[in-house]
Amino acid sequence: MRCTRVLAALACLAITAAAQTATQTPGELKAGRALASAVKQGPLSAHAFLAKMPKGSDLHVHLVGAVYAETFIKNAVEDHLCIDLKTKALAKNPGTCSDGQVPAETALKDQTLYDNLVNAFSMRSFVPSAGYSGHDQFFATFGRFGGLDRKHVGEWLDEVASRAASQNEQYLEIMHTPDFSTSAALGYKLGWSDDLEDLRQKLLDGAVRDNVKRDIAEIDSIEARRNEIEHCGTPSATPACGMTVRFIFQVLRAFPPQQVYAQTLLGFELASADRRVVGINFVQPEDSYMSMSEYDRQMKFLRFLKTKYPKVHLSLHAGELAPGIVPPDGLKFHIREAVEVAGAERIGHGVDVMYETDPHALLKEMAAKHVMVEINLTSNDGILGITGNHHPLANYRAAKVPVSLSTDDEGVSRSDLTTEYTRAAMEQSLTYADLKNMARTGIEHIFLPGDDLWSAPDAWGKPVAVCAAQPLGADKPTAKCAEFLKSSEKATQQWELERRFRAFEAGVQ
Repeated sequence: MRCTRVLAALACLAITAAAQTATQTPGELKAGRALASAVKQGPLSAHAFLAKMPKGSDLHVHLVGAVYAETFIKNAVEDHLCIDLKTKALAKNPGTCSDGQVPAETALKDQTLYDNLVNAFSMRSFVPSAGYSGHDQFFATFGRFGGLDRKHVGEWLDEVASRAASQNEQYLEIMHTPDFSTSAALGYKLGWSDDLEDLRQKLLDGAVRDNVKRDIAEIDSIEARRNEIEHCGTPSATPACGMTVRFIFQVLRAFPPQQVYAQTLLGFELASADRRVVGINFVQPEDSYMSMSEYDRQMKFLRFLKTKYPKVHLSLHAGELAPGIVPPDGLKFHIREAVEVAGAERIGHGVDVMYETDPHALLKEMAAKHVMVEINLTSNDGILGITGNHHPLANYRAAKVPVSLSTDDEGVSRSDLTTEYTRAAMEQSLTYADLKNMARTGIEHIFLPGDDLWSAPDAWGKPVAVCAAQPLGADKPTAKCAEFLKSSEKATQQWELERRFRAFEAGVQ
């Protein structure tokens, strides 16, 4: 009996594989064979192949966490900061470094110190030990390089955009926390109130509206500096100028509710006022006391604010947890509440989904609502120790929940998006067709305005009628298709991804 079931399952898989092959183009089949051959040779060959593959988007990337440690050391020297030799953290320099500290420039002459700083600012060379996990090291890094001047943010944005462009990416939604000091200060002063509308009005009148103006000016400055570095709009423009970058306002969640509410309101107002800010997300360790104890309240005030700002998009870190990090009950509700209460359109990480109450019903609901999960394989391995068949990527895919690959904090993790694709191929056994559709899924779920290129969700290869009369991604679409693309920023990105796939697959040997 068991043998019969196994044979039936194998037959089903064979039929599915045959059906998938039948629907693939000659270019896809050729690229699929090339990746399969590379995977057979090993991760180095797979990485070399995937580095050139179009990847579309990275939708889960923290700006500060995406910067490599070497950049922070250079910035510390420029800012004349000090280095605490014991903690390996940057410190302000009031004129003379204190006892136990040295000027940051010392690291440029002391290779051991330089190496120790890179290790302290990242996961490089990290080995877990008793009482100190990857989770501890990862989140500790941010406090060590946190003393840098915000004038460098434009430079950091250029670094991330340039790295993305070099890997055949085209679109980034970068999580960034603009200044929220006056809004948070007023939140503390007012205290918490369950009357969310009254609290909203007091925050708007007292601080938030002025804070929005400052944050718009901050983003102007960041983008101007990035464009200056990349020489955008000039004959010497770098490839990074072709990267479309939007921002996700990241709220620091591990604080008292009045402060988090003030930040969140600021984010909704800023996203409503500036089209470069396309959504909201909550960050900081999900297992911290404040994050856990305030989670339900936070989801409820997000739901309230969504009624006031229905056009603002929401992606939430939820389920970045694993057994043992929190008690079992703490694994049972975060993803569900993010989806059902807050109304999240995308979920970041979602690692503990199979520990949620009735996980299969939740997966079915996420698939029906087309809630996408941002998958961060390297980060989940380094922080949570979750990898291989312990990772729920296969569960999401089996339930037809949309998924795409992202980097999380590639600077801290010493990674990049090509590494994520390589891990997916080597560790999760994903094929070229799987990876291509994950790239398409990411672009389908970007927070840009406009209609979808596809006639239905995930209807790859079946565009809307006005764009069906020519090859996907054609350099010169028909007049009606071009008019449609011009009306939709989202569809324009989708068409560009198809153009890149056509070019890539044509060049595969």
